[in-house]
Amino acid sequence: MSIKVEVQPGGPTGPGAQIAPSWPMLRTLAGIAILSGLLVVLVYQATKPIIAENERILTEQAVFEVLPGAVSKVDFVLTDQGLAPAGEGAVGVTVFAGFGADGRLRGIAFPGAARGYQDVIQFLFGYDPACECIIGSKVLRSTETPGLGDKIDSDPAFLENFVSLDASLNPEGTGLANPIVLVAHGTKTDPWQIDGISGATISGKAMARAANDAAERFVPNIRRDLAKLAAAAP
Repeated sequence: MSIKVEVQPGGPTGPGAQIAPSWPMLRTLAGIAILSGLLVVLVYQATKPIIAENERILTEQAVFEVLPGAVSKVDFVLTDQGLAPAGEGAVGVTVFAGFGADGRLRGIAFPGAARGYQDVIQFLFGYDPACECIIGSKVLRSTETPGLGDKIDSDPAFLENFVSLDASLNPEGTGLANPIVLVAHGTKTDPWQIDGISGATISGKAMARAANDAAERFVPNIRRDLAKLAAAAP
């Protein structure tokens, strides 16, 4: 394919002359740009349901990981009016009520997120209303540095913080009685504190913020609608 170029009228004609692209060149470049954009859209549309299904499976597996003893779940949605069963036209953030083989409510899993060193880290936390505490945690999505920031999802000592992390409410039931915070390693004195981990301070702080903010948002609604949740056993 040959491409013609034209010298701008009145411009210089020497070695430093500015050469304007001709219409065929512009048309070719525009066609390439349109085709590239179309391919990106088609690939996105083709992979979107696959990605969504993979995320659903990952989240479902995480629910049973953060709620020990749960073998089934019922999805709820947090709306402006409180918790409502999912799939009934309710719009909001999804939480998961987990039930044991005996049909008893084992706990509720809810999402949380906070910015780490690289990007926003997404979590799932398990809450047990019997002890009013967080009993499990799982990183759903993270781009933290392998071997450092990702310790928050793999270090056994650090994960012990989330076996019984106090998330009890204030007397009014409107928020946590004590904020969930990260403290320096070896200085934890209270059940609502998270004992820090070396090499992952920023990620640890993000996890503490995510747990605190998520508990502040979800736990008051869980306590208020606890009877509704317990009665939803599949």
